[in-house]
Amino acid sequence: MSPIISPSEFKNLPAENIIILDARAGKDVKQTYLEKHIKGARFINLDKDLAEIGENAAFGGRHPLPAVEKFAETLSDLGIPEDAHIIVYDDKNGSNAAARAWWMLKAFGLKVQVLDGGMQAAEKAGVEFSSDEEPFDKAPLIRKEHWGLPVSSLETVENELENENSTVVDVRDAYRYRGESEPIDLVAGHIPGAINIPFSENLDENGNFLKPEILKEKYSRLLENKPEHLIIHCGSGVTACHTILALDYAGFPFPDLYVGSWSEWSRREGKEVAKEV
Repeated sequence: MSPIISPSEFKNLPAENIIILDARAGKDVKQTYLEKHIKGARFINLDKDLAEIGENAAFGGRHPLPAVEKFAETLSDLGIPEDAHIIVYDDKNGSNAAARAWWMLKAFGLKVQVLDGGMQAAEKAGVEFSSDEEPFDKAPLIRKEHWGLPVSSLETVENELENENSTVVDVRDAYRYRGESEPIDLVAGHIPGAINIPFSENLDENGNFLKPEILKEKYSRLLENKPEHLIIHCGSGVTACHTILALDYAGFPFPDLYVGSWSEWSRREGKEVAKEV
């Protein structure tokens, strides 16, 4: 099954076993959801449901993964059973929490797709919208012992770069990678040895994912003559999932997600910072 679904395909899905998740993030996002969302969508919160934010981002970054047991409880509370077909969207072309939700749901072995073009494309396609809360019942707990997709720690990233065993890809905007300025984290720059392929380049001029064959050619060319094993990171392990989604869509093996990302590396005492300014 493709990890991406178009609004027209979405409109034609049978309602049975379909669960829609609204993964928009930002200020007053729950109120924004209550005011308008795709009909039937259940709200999932980036900071509370898709992360377990600690006291010190130097250990885990700004959006560490929650414990698998905690995420299992979240899925139960959201009424998501093991046999559900989940469609997740945000309002950032899947680049924000929708891709993170997709990665986590996929890592739980669930059937999940990201709505191409997000909320804006859905509205343009005539998908029905609603407001207020949506009624649903809790679901049985899905028990997992670990995330079913590969992750890397800071120590792994450092070791892999030192031994030239992996290609580490930073998907942040180029100006952040170069160290020109840093709008979110405390230090500008990038992990020494990491290459930059901004996640925004996964999209076309309309904000939709490039076709799988185009993504395949693009990444094959950009990663030519580099170690095949990939580790993907961003600022806090969220938009990195957008590139992992694009790579999966293009038929590449699943790369590692470095969850701590730049927010962890740049805060960890003694870690080098590279700049290209």
